[in-house]
Amino acid sequence: MLIDNYNAVKQKISEACERRGRDPKEVTLIAVSKTKPEEDILELYQAGVRDFGENYIQELRQKQEDLPKDIRWHMIGHLQRNKVKYIAPYVTMIHSVDTIELAKTIEKEAAKNDRVIPILIEVNVAGEESKFGLAPEEVPGFVKEVSTLPHVEVKGLMTSAPFVENAEDDRPVFAQLRQLSVDIASENTDNSSISVLSMGMTNDYEVAVEEGSTMVRVGTAIFGKRDYGTQNA
Repeated sequence: MLIDNYNAVKQKISEACERRGRDPKEVTLIAVSKTKPEEDILELYQAGVRDFGENYIQELRQKQEDLPKDIRWHMIGHLQRNKVKYIAPYVTMIHSVDTIELAKTIEKEAAKNDRVIPILIEVNVAGEESKFGLAPEEVPGFVKEVSTLPHVEVKGLMTSAPFVENAEDDRPVFAQLRQLSVDIASENTDNSSISVLSMGMTNDYEVAVEEGSTMVRVGTAIFGKRDYGTQNA
């Protein structure tokens, strides 16, 4: 069932790419496994899936310890500075950086582990009070500031669009983030490539792909509904 669900999402990504003349290989599907058991992750792993997304540090630490070491773990949830040290040795990418203090903490922990950690800047495109992220106009200056940190590499931008009944309503959000990424990339800031656009979830990933997403974060459409009674901070 999980494999069928995963493949169905991949197929819809391919179709969305075809509608825009894009290569489906440009889009990474991150299976958001938060609150889901390790057996589910293993089932997908055994079918060749390697990119998984987690929101909670305690849960991520346990899964990373228990599961195969070639899994690419993406930290997609809000990250507290005092938790960075727990994931710095292995995290593939941190999608949710929105303060210079957090970026500097990642820099410090990455240096301790003698590695460069790829990050995405979280942008609150729609200006929702309930969500984290920088306002779009703050992003260019923030990228320049973070790009001075030698053990942090700004790879692109991330957003979580509003939850809407009709995914088309989120198209302007995705289009705005794509344009912002183009504008920043054109400045050729050192130590930042701005090649990744992490946008699109179960409710709207097809529209996000049509608007240029290179990473979609899909949980429910793959794993089914979540039980937040098992949530870890």
